[in-house]
Amino acid sequence: MKASVASISKDEFLEGQILLLDKPLNWTSFQAVNSVKWTIRKKFSLKKIKVGHAGTLDPLATGLLVVCTGKFTKKIADLQGQLKEYTGTITLGATTPSYDLETEVQEIMSTDQLTSQEIIEATHQFKGAIQQKPPLFSALKKDGKRLYEYAREGSEVDIPSREVEIFNFEISAINMPTVDFRIICSKGTYIRSLAHDFGKALGVGGHLSALRRTKIGEYNVDNAVDPTIFRTLLLEE
Repeated sequence: MKASVASISKDEFLEGQILLLDKPLNWTSFQAVNSVKWTIRKKFSLKKIKVGHAGTLDPLATGLLVVCTGKFTKKIADLQGQLKEYTGTITLGATTPSYDLETEVQEIMSTDQLTSQEIIEATHQFKGAIQQKPPLFSALKKDGKRLYEYAREGSEVDIPSREVEIFNFEISAINMPTVDFRIICSKGTYIRSLAHDFGKALGVGGHLSALRRTKIGEYNVDNAVDPTIFRTLLLEE
């Protein structure tokens, strides 16, 4: 994609393009999409163009964001249903209310007795179809209100579990208290919840300390471009 961005015409963007972005750390998915939209409008002096993404990434996550333009925004629902692959790091022995680094550590537990074999064996109970509760610090709505709004108010709210599917969950490195992983999962899977539940299953607690989305279906982050580079490539004379 990197080499071809500058050659995409106005009509091609309007007719529809699938763009692969490598979302930077601390960017929201909305900011990344907005940057692409602004760049295309600026390049071709367009008043408006449809641009959307196929699956949100949290600000603290990096990696693949599949962005559709023009008529291809109709493909978003299908793309969202594709399998997703993530790599990342779980920090064991410490929990946070958001299940990641968005909030401060809440509880600390010793991991001294934990063995590598126990960590690897614990992945098995999370493979296949599992029930998972989304994090309270998420944008899902309940009774017309975002869950993170309840969380920031300190309100109690019942979050129903839902079924997701984990096709692969492998441990790639163990450097206590951190554990690196690779996961292939279905639409709707919260890796933050998986990190939290994984730590709970091991009896020591845990939270997600790094996350990168590497694939959505056939699309790979290796072929993606940073939104600021996209801007440079498209606007360069």
